Amino acid sequence: MVSVSSLWADEGVYYPIDVEPYTPAVYETSGKNDPQLRTKRKIAVQLVERAVQEAIPFRAVVADSFYGEDRAVRQGLRRLSVPYVLALKPSHACWHPEEVAGTLQEVAHEAGWQRAQQPGKWGRITRTFRDGSTQEWWVLEIVAGPYGPDKMERAIVATTDPQTLPDLTTWDLVTNLPAPTECPGPEALFPPASLEEVIRLYGLRMWVAQSYKQVKHALGWSQYQVRSDKAIRRHWQLVCCAFSFCWYHASHPTAFPTQEAKALLEPEAPLPISVPADAAGTGKKIREGKGTRPQASWPVALRAVRGWLEPWIMLRRYWHGWSQLPPPPALQFLLGWLEPGHAIALYSSA
Repeated sequence: MVSVSSLWADEGVYYPIDVEPYTPAVYETSGKNDPQLRTKRKIAVQLVERAVQEAIPFRAVVADSFYGEDRAVRQGLRRLSVPYVLALKPSHACWHPEEVAGTLQEVAHEAGWQRAQQPGKWGRITRTFRDGSTQEWWVLEIVAGPYGPDKMERAIVATTDPQTLPDLTTWDLVTNLPAPTECPGPEALFPPASLEEVIRLYGLRMWVAQSYKQVKHALGWSQYQVRSDKAIRRHWQLVCCAFSFCWYHASHPTAFPTQEAKALLEPEAPLPISVPADAAGTGKKIREGKGTRPQASWPVALRAVRGWLEPWIMLRRYWHGWSQLPPPPALQFLLGWLEPGHAIALYSSA
């Protein structure tokens, strides 16, 4: 079953907000003409509307080109007075004379880039990732058609190589966040955003795919079997709760009651640090030098919970399946240690 979900993220942590199942048109009575049909894009706008109603604070809505290319999505977000940073396709174009560049890539190629010392209209920015590594990017504020720093929407191209605009490390973006000006007008709905901030905000979108990978492979997102609509929704809510609980437990003092227990959960040797999901495809795999894994690490968070929850559940189940008597003192002591969230060394061979 396909679903549409919303996720809150910053550079430190990310967690699910809401989820709705999507029913394709072929399963509706009247197909695409069915009044009950809700497309993925329509569901997405409704999820944003719920977040606004719940007063969940956020700087901007970010999404890929599937949503960014849809005018109804952007109109719906503007109707909600919500700032957004959405991706566009490189072939995205507006009306233009035949002899004038029309697509975002055509405009980018005509921005006067020669080399780093002669960048033309391109500006240099430095992206800083969650593990402290950095990478040089180049950004271009598009001034063409309906886009410009003084227009309702801004179009921005960001890339690691303005000469070739590689697919994996080039972003074509649209945002309604105003550009910084020396004399901001009183009619601005949102605080201005520099090019660096726009790129930073869109980089957070990569956590959506990362979080879905985690809930799918580690927490059983698709293991709802054949159930009713309500049961599937409940299953998803439990998975989202488990996901958030793992983050909470990892950041809570009881997650590592002693330094010895924390050491048992951590790898014995520092692992190479990969660029996090918000830098996927940038080509920078390992930062210069060696370091330690960031504290907000999902594998560590998951192990911290499994280190006490799984043995607490399974030991109680095994004992009650064997005997109706109270557990022996040694087992009672172990269960008492596990119950408040004290982990044992499940991942240590010592």
